[in-house]
Amino acid sequence: MNPAQKALWYIESHLGAPLTLDEIAGVAGVSRFHLVRAFAEATGFSVMRYVRARRLSEAARELAAGAPDILTLALDADYGSHEAFTRAFRDHFGVTPETVRATTCLTTLKLQEPITMISTALDHLAPPRILAGKAFLVAGIGERYNHANGSTAGIPNQWQGFHLQCAGIPRQVGNVAYGVCCNGDDAGNFDYIAGVEVADFSDLPREFARVRIPEQRYAVFTHSDHISTIRRTVNTIWNRWLPQSGMTVADAPNFERYDEKFDSSTGNGGLEIWVPIRE
Repeated sequence: MNPAQKALWYIESHLGAPLTLDEIAGVAGVSRFHLVRAFAEATGFSVMRYVRARRLSEAARELAAGAPDILTLALDADYGSHEAFTRAFRDHFGVTPETVRATTCLTTLKLQEPITMISTALDHLAPPRILAGKAFLVAGIGERYNHANGSTAGIPNQWQGFHLQCAGIPRQVGNVAYGVCCNGDDAGNFDYIAGVEVADFSDLPREFARVRIPEQRYAVFTHSDHISTIRRTVNTIWNRWLPQSGMTVADAPNFERYDEKFDSSTGNGGLEIWVPIRE
């Protein structure tokens, strides 16, 4: 297992929380020295420089969108004061946070986007189970992505937002979480909803996304490795297994299913990938 992949996943899914090199190395399963070398070889960054660049880039986006409280942004980015945040922001971008908020312009800033995790195909993929899935409703945090431009590297950070807000989702059914891909178009854009099953949408606050999962037949794959390598499994399913299987994908949402065995803090425990197929 690639320690840099584990580190990237953990950083992106805990970007708004305090992070230390020791903590990230522990999740990656290697020493501090090992992680520093492995991460730099894989990404060209030191670990904490990448953390700092990602946090400042997300703060810049919020400032350009008109965030009113710079101190709150500073604390969210793990800076202890307005002054420390302003100094780091100016050193990184060459302008102050107040300037970005006043101009609402990001074009002159060199933002650090999430680094995309590995997506090469697996040498072996266990055959799926073929199941008849029930119809159900999912509500949660939704974002729009594109399969081709690397934007999906932001999904771990989306899950962090879900875990912070999931208690506010009314009428939740069970404790299973779902990552639903839906509303795709020919340009490769799609919606991703990190959510839970709900009984209905009647009391759902407007800030939550929603999707209806129809009754459907599925090929269900098990991903037992660390969550950071899920793109390898997904790539193998879509680019190798499905073309060789003779099955046809149905025009319906596909999703990841995370049960109680999955540990959102470490990324371990495994998950299932449900791909809709035609009868």
